[in-house]
Amino acid sequence: MSFLQQGDGTPAPEQPRTPDGGGVRLVKAGEGPTVWLNGDVYTVKVGVEGTHGDLAMLEASVPPGGGPPLHNHTHEDEAFYLLSGELEMYADGTDHAVRSGDFVFVPRGIYHRFRNTGHHPARLLAVFTPGGFERFFLEAGRKAHPGEPIPPFDPANGPRAKEIGERYGSFQAPDTATE
Repeated sequence: MSFLQQGDGTPAPEQPRTPDGGGVRLVKAGEGPTVWLNGDVYTVKVGVEGTHGDLAMLEASVPPGGGPPLHNHTHEDEAFYLLSGELEMYADGTDHAVRSGDFVFVPRGIYHRFRNTGHHPARLLAVFTPGGFERFFLEAGRKAHPGEPIPPFDPANGPRAKEIGERYGSFQAPDTATE
């Protein structure tokens, strides 16, 4: 039996989905543009160009105490899979203790944030559907340099990131505009 089947059980025809005619994307470990933002480090593994706009996926490393301010997304749903570490995830008025192996789905429009409450960096995958929000990270972040520590969050960068986020349909909660 074919992995992909049509409704009548016959194999589905192979159809490339990416704009360049390729149907499969392989992004190896260590590959993808990497930026520092809000004291965290984010690597774009795939975005709109590689998925025909369907999704974006980022790998993040969040140091103890790190994480974004309370915000929402008006255009994308966001999902998180915690690879290692521990986070406190606030979403829709509730705090959740998130541990390695846990998955969290946050529908568009819901205010959310996460904080690393552990002693070690947390590693997570963030998936946005549809894609496009990865462009926020690339525009608002600073190019990361291998072998250098993540710069700590600088409150002076908050207004710039907030303005860029709003252009991409992400809004910080009013009481966190300067975080």
